[in-house]
Amino acid sequence: MAMFQPLDLLPIGGVFVLTAGLLFLFAEAGYLFGKRMRGRWPDRTESGVGSMVGASLALLGFLLAFVTGVALNIFNERLHLVVSEANAIGTTYLRGAYLDEPISTESRQLLREYVDLRLAALDRAQRTAAVARSERIHSELWSLAVEFARESPTPTTALYISALNELIDLHAKRLNMELGIRVPPVIVFGLYLVAMFTMVLIGIHGSYAEKRNLLALAVMIVILSVVFLLVVELDRSHQGLIRIPQNALLDLQRQMQAGP
Repeated sequence: MAMFQPLDLLPIGGVFVLTAGLLFLFAEAGYLFGKRMRGRWPDRTESGVGSMVGASLALLGFLLAFVTGVALNIFNERLHLVVSEANAIGTTYLRGAYLDEPISTESRQLLREYVDLRLAALDRAQRTAAVARSERIHSELWSLAVEFARESPTPTTALYISALNELIDLHAKRLNMELGIRVPPVIVFGLYLVAMFTMVLIGIHGSYAEKRNLLALAVMIVILSVVFLLVVELDRSHQGLIRIPQNALLDLQRQMQAGP
């Protein structure tokens, strides 16, 4: 079952705009609040606000590094599973050549279709149908393997069934990793909260100065928004600019089409 992230409602570019807009609004709110406080209590100074801003930025930087690391680990695991699945499909396909006819031909045709479906599943519009058909192919391949094993219980048959079993297991692992294992929404929400309250503190600190450095503030907001965008990109590895390379499956598809 796919894990839903509230940010999934927005395109990648929309996440950047939303993040930058929120950070700017909270910085501006902090600035206006600081100005109002100075007007009401002019004897108060900015003593302590600068150190709080520094501590908040340090904490925000640590959290951003931590969450980026989590997203990167998930991305790397997904990448590893693509290669592992391609190897498992290729091994099953090669071992299927040792089966007797017509089971050998039927199994290898199903495996060719299976690779096409694994690539088609990357398209959100085709994902549900592709996954459903992939699981039906599992059942068909397993039925053919059981039928052949009863007629010819040899070590070669055992090797084929072992490879087929690994293929089915990797399908479940990859599906769960791509749709079910993501950066927890509560962590993303907490990260946004820390970032927004940090910007409030920055705005309050800026209200004590005679002039605001809006350029420096804009650069900081862009930097933070880019890091947030990177986390979202890694978490959505099936769309956006940072995608899981499917070269292993594409190479396997070409080999199957060119082979017997």
